[in-house]
Amino acid sequence: MQRYLGKRKELKIYISNEDTYEGKPLYEALLTLSKEKGLAGATVIKAVAGIGAHSELHTFSVWALKQKVPLIVTMIDTEEKIDTFIRAAGGMIEEGLVTMYDIDVIQYHHPKFGSA
Repeated sequence: MQRYLGKRKELKIYISNEDTYEGKPLYEALLTLSKEKGLAGATVIKAVAGIGAHSELHTFSVWALKQKVPLIVTMIDTEEKIDTFIRAAGGMIEEGLVTMYDIDVIQYHHPKFGSA
């Protein structure tokens, strides 16, 4: 679809799987908000390991019952939609890193809509 192609912004939010907002996982709240704001899509990526702002190593262990691991919530859309999302999400993130990049979407494939 042509509406997904061209100059876009990529938003990345670095958080922990233990972060919450109003009693539910923060990543779920961010995904819900992205849908409410009409973003093209959002993806949550679970990292194997990372070092956060406090220089603590957070890593996955098959032996631990409770694990703190890094998550990246990433979204791609127009600058206007990303800005609207960021304003709405402002109070949701107590600790984390938010970055934004200029990108060029050159192809988009979806069986329902065909290729662009």
